[in-house]
Amino acid sequence: MKPLSRIVITIVVLNFYAHAAPKPHVISLGRWTTVSLGAPDGVSNPLQLKVRPLYVDGKTKEFTTGAAHDVTERTFAVQRIYRINDSLPQQTGPTQWQWQRGGWVLVDRLTGKVQPISLAEFDPDYSAVNWFRDYAAYCGVSDDGGKLFAIIMQIGRRKPLLKKAAGDSTDSQAACVPPVWERNPVRVTFAPNPGQKLTFSVKSHAIDAITQDESEGGE
Repeated sequence: MKPLSRIVITIVVLNFYAHAAPKPHVISLGRWTTVSLGAPDGVSNPLQLKVRPLYVDGKTKEFTTGAAHDVTERTFAVQRIYRINDSLPQQTGPTQWQWQRGGWVLVDRLTGKVQPISLAEFDPDYSAVNWFRDYAAYCGVSDDGGKLFAIIMQIGRRKPLLKKAAGDSTDSQAACVPPVWERNPVRVTFAPNPGQKLTFSVKSHAIDAITQDESEGGE
């Protein structure tokens, strides 16, 4: 009976470890292809944009656009793009689909989990996000499209580290210039409108404004 009991114990132990060990996932980004975005109001020609699929275990999880940003050795951030039904209710025939930019997602290479990143006042067509570590800096836009904000978000936090009024939006169709990050000390400069610069120092969870003299002195 002892050999039999040992076999049973061995099977139980192996079964336990088989279920306890996390299943490895294969995460990859596919080949680039060019698609047409829906043209904004007043623009006759549709915009062209490069997109590529995000695969999780060989299956398409999302479509993405732009460069991915490695946050840690385990996670990366990337902007998603999706197709929305653009058919009118009275139309017949095949469904018309339109590509639109979406928000940013965080991808976990170990678990295969894809989750949205909270970005306050983010406009997919206007806000050009520039990443540094787990910080996202971009120009936010008010709901009515008339106001601009300098925004700094940190992954894992729902409220922005910085939300500073940056004036009026002069052109709702022109993307805001991506903010510029610097290291040692960590700071970021926004240029929401021509001739306007706003620089902020980032210290853990604290944000300090930097005057023009201080900014020029550190260059």
